[in-house]
Amino acid sequence: MFLRLRKMLSRVFTEMRWYSIVLALLFYGLSSWLLLHLAGEESLTQPVDFIYWLVVTGSTVGYGDLSPSTTAGKYLVSFYIIPLGLSIFALVLGRVASWVSNQWQRGARGLKSLNVEDHILVLGWNGHRTIRLLNLLIRERSSIEDDPVIVLCVRADITNPLPGQIEFIKVATFSNDTDMDRACVSKARVVLMDNPEDDLTMTTALYCSQRNPTAQMVAYFNDESLVGLLQKHCPNVECTPSVAVEMLAKSAFDPGSSLLHHDLLDINHGQAQYSVCIPAHIPPLKIENIFEMLKRKYRATLIGMVKADEKLNIQVNPDLNLMLSPGDKIFYIADERIIKFQWSDFEEK
Repeated sequence: MFLRLRKMLSRVFTEMRWYSIVLALLFYGLSSWLLLHLAGEESLTQPVDFIYWLVVTGSTVGYGDLSPSTTAGKYLVSFYIIPLGLSIFALVLGRVASWVSNQWQRGARGLKSLNVEDHILVLGWNGHRTIRLLNLLIRERSSIEDDPVIVLCVRADITNPLPGQIEFIKVATFSNDTDMDRACVSKARVVLMDNPEDDLTMTTALYCSQRNPTAQMVAYFNDESLVGLLQKHCPNVECTPSVAVEMLAKSAFDPGSSLLHHDLLDINHGQAQYSVCIPAHIPPLKIENIFEMLKRKYRATLIGMVKADEKLNIQVNPDLNLMLSPGDKIFYIADERIIKFQWSDFEEK
């Protein structure tokens, strides 16, 4: 009988809803107060003292500053208040711990919805290559001031590969509004698309370009022939084809070319390539002055520029007489990202 009773009580407690637990707490508190009042424990039935004492006693903490003084009160505490209070206290703690664990697991499995904006959204999963990409993004993020959130959104059956460092969303498709709203695609600042299949990258780029036309979008393709097709429909998407074959050919005639390009992209060793926009309050600047002052004061080298209204038309090795206006962007090579420029140094003297 005892084993059956224990199994029945265990099943009842396990299946209890939150409202049932609240009702049980109310019943426990009211019945305890009424029984203490009938036992003549007037010092324990004052509202504030009763709540404090019941929590301390029911959880078996027992500070000892308040205690029953009558014989009936002592029996009541020993055989009703402490056993029942401990059961309810353990039930509440177990439910809270279960809820917290479930929420953490939902986040790790990518089942929760996010509430972020101006974030970097990575769409797709390519195993170790994606891990490498995320680590590079995390390292680059540490060198800028606003520290944007990085969100990985995948279709693959995986859990968060970098918990605590990035947010994670799992979806059924990259073109479903309900799924992509969980990743806040319409509020993203940057969208990076890298999938094992180029056709999936193509459809993802078309969808994201329609949902968030103002975001900076970059799509990686294994087949370069698809780049022109996508840019015909989505000129705002920056397409990055695989350049491994080009680097092999270049190194055949100019040995060391592949090492040079790798060094410019690797933020862990050597110098790397960065960019910065000219602020709105700065007057037009001459490329010659920017080139000279970057080298003299910042030990950096200007390699290219792009006009504000021609975001995908980058000019490498621009003419020294060219003038740049606020909103234009310059690209430079340096040991690390230059956080604060003294733009007055670049003005005509």
